Order: sequence, then C-alpha cells, then structure tokens
Amino acid sequence: MLKFIKHHMATIADIEIYPLISLAIFFLFFVGLIVYVILSDKKTIAYISNLPLEDKTKNNE
Repeated sequence: MLKFIKHHMATIADIEIYPLISLAIFFLFFVGLIVYVILSDKKTIAYISNLPLEDKTKNNE
C-alpha cells in the first residue's frame, strides 16, 4: 500500500512544496498564538481561567 502511494506522489509535479507550506502554517499559527497570549490582558486571562470553577447557579440569579 505504501509503495502505491509513494509511486503516485512521486509522479505529481511540484508536490515537494506542500510539506513546506504545511510546516509554515503550523509554525506561524503557534507563534501567533504565543504572541497573542503574551500580549493579551492579564485580567481577561484570569477571568477565562476561572470560568470552569464558577457556580452556574450564581450566574442565573
């Protein structure tokens, strides 16, 4: 099965660019995520981190 896939991948022109594009998208996404977390407001992060711990009945009152 792997030989079948490998043979067809080798016959496609310019296919070697796709792994590089995938790596670039993966890298840029996580770098962007790290920048967003570092630059975001600390009060917002504290509020979001405490959301799962809040009592749901308190919000409905």
